[in-house]
Amino acid sequence: METTQLLKGVLELAVLAVLRDGDGYGYDILRRLRTAGLDEVGDASVYGTLRRLFQAGLLTAYVVPSESGPHRKYYALNEAGRDELARSAKVWKGFASTMDDLLSGGLAHR
Repeated sequence: METTQLLKGVLELAVLAVLRDGDGYGYDILRRLRTAGLDEVGDASVYGTLRRLFQAGLLTAYVVPSESGPHRKYYALNEAGRDELARSAKVWKGFASTMDDLLSGGLAHR
């Protein structure tokens, strides 16, 4: 199974989780995802996900001037984003638990 295929389904959740720990701009969020172990996540995927989450009303954005380059657009979780993170995390944990049971053969013993 390819990690890139799995990432497609959970990248929004991963981005929301990263932003729970603090606001960030595109490259910073990408770096934090990769540091967390999602090495195969692509730049374009993260930037597209940020745009979709912002357009869905789950993030706020603000611009911070930079003395050494272009201004940076920072993203932050808003209340709707925190609610979506909680809802999606619950769904993910249930799904992951079911998959763990399936892979360990635990369901056959129920």
